[in-house]
Amino acid sequence: MSTPVDYVPILIQAAVALGFVVTVLVVTHFLGPNLKGKKKNSNWECGIEEVGNARFPISIRYLLTAILFMLFDVEVIFFYPYAVNFKALQADGLIAVIVFVAFFLTGFFYVLKKGALEWEK
Repeated sequence: MSTPVDYVPILIQAAVALGFVVTVLVVTHFLGPNLKGKKKNSNWECGIEEVGNARFPISIRYLLTAILFMLFDVEVIFFYPYAVNFKALQADGLIAVIVFVAFFLTGFFYVLKKGALEWEK
């Protein structure tokens, strides 16, 4: 059984991480250069001069594909704890993983049926 004292190291680590982030944000705000100018404020990438408007519309299919990739890619991360403890989990763990895979396969087949991964229609 865990006690509140067991969470002290986690709270200390969270406080140190938050303190580091806040410190870096504040210090860089004051120490960073404050030079303004047309050339500095212009958009550029890899030294290529800007051409046209940077706010052109992007197809929703690109964003949908990126989101679906992240969803199904993050799913793989959840297999790691099972892979580490598969002997200890035995049949109950196997059933849980099968349900987990079935849940995501159902979502994947739904996405395929809706045509979300097809670029041209």
